[in-house]
Amino acid sequence: MDLKGTQLLLLFFVFLCAQGRKLNGDSIPGCILIERNALLGFKEGLKDPSNRLSSWVGDDCCTWEGVACDNRTGHVVKLDLRNPHPFSFIDYPPNNNWSLGGELRPSLLGLKHLNYLDLSMNYFGGIRIPEFMGSFRQLKYLNLSNAGLGGLIPHHLGNLSSLQYLDLVNDLDLSIDNALWISHLSSLRYLDMTDVKFREDAHWLQALNMLPSIVEVRLFGCQINTIPLSLPHVNFTSLSVLDLAFNSFNTTIPGWLFNISSLEYLNLSFNFNIRVIIPPTIKNLASLKFLDLSDNLFLDSRIPTALGGLCKLQHFGLSYSNINKNLHEFDEVFTGCIKNSLETLKMSHALLSGCLPDLLGDFRMLKSLDLSSNSIFGPLPASIGRLSVLERLDLSNNKLNGTIPESLGRLAELDSLDLSSNLLDGVMSEEHFAYLTKLNNLALSQNQLVLNLGSDWMPPFQLQTLKIDFCKLGPQFPAWLWMQENISYLDMSSTEISDTMPVWFWKSFSHIFHLDISSNGITGGLPDLRDFINLGYLNLSSNYFEGPLPNFSSTVGVVDLSNNSFLGVIHPGIGKSLPSLQYLSLSTNNLSGEIPSSLCQPEVMVLDLSKNHLLGELPDCWDHSSSITVMDFSSNTLSGSIPSSICSSPTLESLHLNNNKLSGELPLSLKSCVSLNTLDLGENGFTGTIPTWIGESLSSLKILSLRSNKLVGNIPLNLSRLSALQILDLAHNGLSGTIPSSFGNFSAMKVSGEMYATILRNDDGYHENMQVIIKGKDVKYIILLPLVIIMDLSENNLSGMIPEELTSLFGLVSLNLSGNHLTGEITEKISALRQLESLDLSRNNLSGGIPSSIITLTFLSYLNLSYNNLLGRVPSGDQLQTLIDPSIYAGNPGLCGFPLTQKCQDDKTNQGPNVVEGDEQNDNAIDEEGSEMKWLYLSMGPGFSVGFWAIFGPLLFNKKWREAYFQLIDQVYDVVCMALLVIFTRFRKHNVPT
Repeated sequence: MDLKGTQLLLLFFVFLCAQGRKLNGDSIPGCILIERNALLGFKEGLKDPSNRLSSWVGDDCCTWEGVACDNRTGHVVKLDLRNPHPFSFIDYPPNNNWSLGGELRPSLLGLKHLNYLDLSMNYFGGIRIPEFMGSFRQLKYLNLSNAGLGGLIPHHLGNLSSLQYLDLVNDLDLSIDNALWISHLSSLRYLDMTDVKFREDAHWLQALNMLPSIVEVRLFGCQINTIPLSLPHVNFTSLSVLDLAFNSFNTTIPGWLFNISSLEYLNLSFNFNIRVIIPPTIKNLASLKFLDLSDNLFLDSRIPTALGGLCKLQHFGLSYSNINKNLHEFDEVFTGCIKNSLETLKMSHALLSGCLPDLLGDFRMLKSLDLSSNSIFGPLPASIGRLSVLERLDLSNNKLNGTIPESLGRLAELDSLDLSSNLLDGVMSEEHFAYLTKLNNLALSQNQLVLNLGSDWMPPFQLQTLKIDFCKLGPQFPAWLWMQENISYLDMSSTEISDTMPVWFWKSFSHIFHLDISSNGITGGLPDLRDFINLGYLNLSSNYFEGPLPNFSSTVGVVDLSNNSFLGVIHPGIGKSLPSLQYLSLSTNNLSGEIPSSLCQPEVMVLDLSKNHLLGELPDCWDHSSSITVMDFSSNTLSGSIPSSICSSPTLESLHLNNNKLSGELPLSLKSCVSLNTLDLGENGFTGTIPTWIGESLSSLKILSLRSNKLVGNIPLNLSRLSALQILDLAHNGLSGTIPSSFGNFSAMKVSGEMYATILRNDDGYHENMQVIIKGKDVKYIILLPLVIIMDLSENNLSGMIPEELTSLFGLVSLNLSGNHLTGEITEKISALRQLESLDLSRNNLSGGIPSSIITLTFLSYLNLSYNNLLGRVPSGDQLQTLIDPSIYAGNPGLCGFPLTQKCQDDKTNQGPNVVEGDEQNDNAIDEEGSEMKWLYLSMGPGFSVGFWAIFGPLLFNKKWREAYFQLIDQVYDVVCMALLVIFTRFRKHNVPT
């Protein structure tokens, strides 16, 4: 048969089939009119800004968008109006033109044969789920998730006896008062009510237990606080997935859970108060693949070896739980068959200790290991190189030490490696990274590692995140970074780089989001950064960058260029060109000119322009700065008065205007700074009196400094209302009158600074700091500032007696009342100031004796009582044995005794000839030892010289070493002092007699 004949035969065959179907009444019907009208009526109630339903025209509704009909009967059986472009929950309610809205009209009831309805990911403005939704008796699938519905879920949904799939994931305030209606959904296999609020006594478990076909239940974040410990009969014969995470259970895990042998997925994480005891019966869950018990209260019980027998378990999570176990206690667990199946192990923040076992390398299926933020110590085992499929390794924030094994470089599938904040040391070479071709995220920061990578090294990976701060990378700038074109997050701060910034860096990293190369010795200028369109965070502080400030990308939110050598003016339009700016620190540079008014922006939170050469008046535009929390304009040459708008924002917490040339009286507008923690107006030219409203309105003040101004008058009594005040500095003014006895009411000064160690802000990157005079020296406090409690009223014209009430300020570290006209005696109760380190009462008119109780001030290391009218014997013993400088007591002709040369009268009377004889014997002893001592001193001389110049020679001639050395000394001193103070305070708390 030829081709043409074959084609005719096929056409004839098709014709016969069509005719046969017509004869049998089996034609393909069109849309049924009543159902078409039902859909059009439903559409009329909807808002459709994107015209998604534009196809809903014509006679055949079966061809409309989202509508599906039965091919045999023509009835509408499926309505899928799910948003094809789901919105982001970052912006909610959604501004999404693709979302349907409006009302859900009951005309939909005309679809009698509907078995599938999906309205998810739309936004209906919080309307309730209509009761008529319970009338679709043939409905098998109902998805109303994230559709902007609210209110109580109607019980009428319980009439959907054919329903197999129900998704009511909530994005507004859906709630359920009684879940028993769920028990009527006898065909239900899938239930997701994530974030639906379950009210008290909702009977949720009883309802679910009556569903024999249920396979998957997700009640994540439903605020359920009760879970019955027992069930008369467990009916979950088919249950495979149970997600009860983010609820509020306040009980132990019920035993019946471990009898559901069909379970494959069990998530009880983030319940916080649920008490976790893993029983031996966990062996019953032989099908379990996912188990997460994180963020719960883990009771101190033995981990059953049966856990290791879950041969199908792929995910095990026990993070943020107070396990408080040594890792060796898991040996029997980890040697079970679990090691052949486990893919994810998360046990971070779990109070784990001990060493990483060598058997860790036996988990050949492990893809993700997170043991971060524990107390694990010891070396990283070389066996870790056997984890051939490992993709993510996080051991950060532990106490791991030793060197990193080169076997780590064999983890060819590794995507993320975080070993930061440990005690690791040694050298990392190119061998450590040899086969890490898939590595995207690398964090080695806060260790003592040396990265010995050649300038011609070509990394096998392309990183997105690199955190190597506090590793030794320098002195040369790492040339291998040149090829890392995908990095969006780079932290190379404190890596000992002393080099010029290479030109290629700015070309290769023009797409970067987070850049921190602070605290190095990098030199050079900055290019125009306007093309860095992704830049959000820029920290180049504490380097040697110079030249004018660059133009910045409009996307940047954080800019820290402090402690460099930038010069010139701040561009007048800087604020308007940076609409996202939240943090700007240009402190400690050589900038000049005026402060641009464009910096008064609503997004700016921290503005630090201190320690420059800025001049002119402060701009009066701060009513536009609704988010400002920190203003630091100290140590410039600003003049004029404080602008009235400076306290327009109720969020302002820290205001530093000290060390300028500001003048005038303290303005009433400061009264509006109701959230202020720190007010430092010292070292200016302010005049007038201290306003009484400071004590009335600024109740949150912790630091108040008005030192070195021209203030006069009495100290307001109501300053004592500042119950949170820790530092009060009114020194070097012309204040008169008496010291208010009510100053004994400063509550925060009555306790150790340890109690307030977290009150001063540093959560936004700005570290509160304060320059104070303590122990006769000008000291800047940053880290230890919360521990400093100071009162300085020195160099005024105060008179009268020292109020005895001040001795109730038990937390005082420094008290300076020198340079006044105070009279009377020093009270014996001075010994109550147990934390006192510095006491200066010099240059007053104090009389009487020095109280003997002063020797009990254990921390006292600075004392000045000079130039008063004190008399009698200088007390001796205990702490005063360390204070032997006679100048402490100079100008008090009535004082006698050691360390003064003036002997007391009773000394001369009692000693007589025995004293002389004793002195002669001492002189003879000194003569006898003299020759030996001379040789000792002679031998010490050369050794001292060699040692001295070996240490201090490089510090004298190398500025970088010198700065680093003294910075280290300051840090060590701060840490040691803080630790000793905390230990001593706790010791005293536990040993105070009752």
